[in-house]
Amino acid sequence: MYKVMDTVLYGMHGVCIIIEIAERTLGEKSVEYYILRPVYDPRSTIFIPVGSEALTARMRRILSIGEIYALVKTMPDESTIWIDNDNLRGERYRKILSYADQAELVRLIKTLYLHQQTQKEKGKKLHAADARFMKDAEKILFEEFAYVLNIQREQVLPFILEQLPAAEKIAAGS
Repeated sequence: MYKVMDTVLYGMHGVCIIIEIAERTLGEKSVEYYILRPVYDPRSTIFIPVGSEALTARMRRILSIGEIYALVKTMPDESTIWIDNDNLRGERYRKILSYADQAELVRLIKTLYLHQQTQKEKGKKLHAADARFMKDAEKILFEEFAYVLNIQREQVLPFILEQLPAAEKIAAGS
């Protein structure tokens, strides 16, 4: 169970602080909620029923600095997860975004980045839905990295590229 002031990642909402755990009465039923405040959208408030496994499964503690460095180190070796069927691909990628598992986000970003490069070589663009998936995955991952490392979101990609071996930097086009 989480407690007040814990920092968690909650799906597409990104990094959130649990500002309160409170009971709310709806009709005759009283329900306990985690009340979250997104760090990068402090005007929002999210209510997650404590007893809802489906929703609380989307909450997880944020990474430590050491875990971020370890994750970045694995990036070059991560496999890709391209799925040719648009519907199946969309379904799988939406699920990855909703659970915000960092390793899966890395695979998703890598997959779409490499596909984008292939499309560019053919004189084509990334499909709009795939571009959106990549943007959303980067938002979730980059916000978590920025928060934990105490840097700006714009500094996350340079941070990642700096950690990669020289051969990977060349492949990434830096």
